[in-house]
Amino acid sequence: MTITPEQIDLWRSAASETQNLEFKEANQQYDTRRLCKYCVAIANEGGGHLVLGIADKAPRQIVGSQAFLDTQDIAEKLFQWLGFRVDVEAVLHPHGRVVIFIIPGRPKGTAYHYEGAYLMRSGEQLVPMSEDQLRRIFSEGQPDWLEFPAIKDVSAQDVVQLLDTQTFFDLLSMPYPTDQSGVLARLIEERLIEESLRGFNILNIGAVLLAKNLRNFQNISRKAPRVIVYAGESKMQTLSDVTGEKGYAVGFTGLVQYVMGKLPQNEMIEGAIRREIKLLPEVVIRELLANALIHQDFEMGGTSPIVEVFSNRVEISNPGDPIVPVERFIDGYQSRNERLADLMRRFGICEEKSSGIDRVIEAAEIMQLPAPEFLTSHRRTIVVIHGPRAFREMNGSDRVRACYQHCVLQYVLRKQMTNQSLRERFGLSEGSSNSVSQIITSTIEQGLIKNDPNAPESRRYARYIPAWA
Repeated sequence: MTITPEQIDLWRSAASETQNLEFKEANQQYDTRRLCKYCVAIANEGGGHLVLGIADKAPRQIVGSQAFLDTQDIAEKLFQWLGFRVDVEAVLHPHGRVVIFIIPGRPKGTAYHYEGAYLMRSGEQLVPMSEDQLRRIFSEGQPDWLEFPAIKDVSAQDVVQLLDTQTFFDLLSMPYPTDQSGVLARLIEERLIEESLRGFNILNIGAVLLAKNLRNFQNISRKAPRVIVYAGESKMQTLSDVTGEKGYAVGFTGLVQYVMGKLPQNEMIEGAIRREIKLLPEVVIRELLANALIHQDFEMGGTSPIVEVFSNRVEISNPGDPIVPVERFIDGYQSRNERLADLMRRFGICEEKSSGIDRVIEAAEIMQLPAPEFLTSHRRTIVVIHGPRAFREMNGSDRVRACYQHCVLQYVLRKQMTNQSLRERFGLSEGSSNSVSQIITSTIEQGLIKNDPNAPESRRYARYIPAWA
């Protein structure tokens, strides 16, 4: 493959760097050890190009590079060091010499490492892959846990007794078949059950979604969602601890209603009318519950999605580290369990091709709630959504987090964050412009957002975009 100056200009015009494209200035030289690490990281992420001689910040000027004048020599050395071949091309662009490393993707079921570290990129950093990520890679080509039988060799009657087939057809807005064979045929077509020599196997995905009682399925009974309610802001006193029984699809509406019923209520007075409102809106609970169910790591035994209700917040967690960096939850979407996600979308439980996190952030902004926290701890992914808190009660971290999330949400909506839009997000008047400017400055200093290079230079009309954009 011969790379042309036109192709280089096309890469430069991309909205942002991607998993498959990385720019480095390297106008004189580039550290070979770091080169090896980037080759490994990009290969682990599907392959792509590392380009030297171009600034990595917009407008990505070509600065030219004198690194690796002998491209064949560095290609041979990379093969010796890494064990896989990386092609290297030098292109004489009208604005300077550009060196391109053409990095292949890793083979299925294999992850590359350098100096013992299985690397990937996270923003501007190279970081080791998590245990969960490596396990998923090494198991590629192997049957997914959801595709294994939960119960083998049951009768047709057993299938309809164990699974809520009526709700299944209702969720799909389909008429219920007139005979049992029509019901079974549809379940087979959706690969929720399969025929066996002695009857039928109910697959894990069928049981997880449609079980009338998850306890009837020994291998998945521990996957049932658990809701714990505490008396205050800590875990000192537990008021209730309940584990669900129904499959995720047939029991989802009931689960949402149960959690909503356990939320504390806040008193609001509108005019002369006093009314009670829940700590959080239903859309937030619904989207976060759907996410926790869909994106969990089913291979982790003895653990399940957990909802913890406190007097001032709700924490929803699921087993497994996230496969999308937490800072990219709003704009990024990748499902750990794509077939499960697809069925849940078709059931109307979650959005099409979306994580739903953008809706959570939008709802939090409309209600002027503190920005949600997205965390990882002990191989769990955790979302903390806080109840109402006045701006003056938010600390610096709360405000910076809200600023970043607002900026990303605006970017996703094809808008730009401004001082005014952030003031409106916090419910502040124009007199608070200086305070909001300080928040924006702090968020920039933490490397989360940046000035929009296409905005006017005037501070009054400044616009901001995510740092990774």
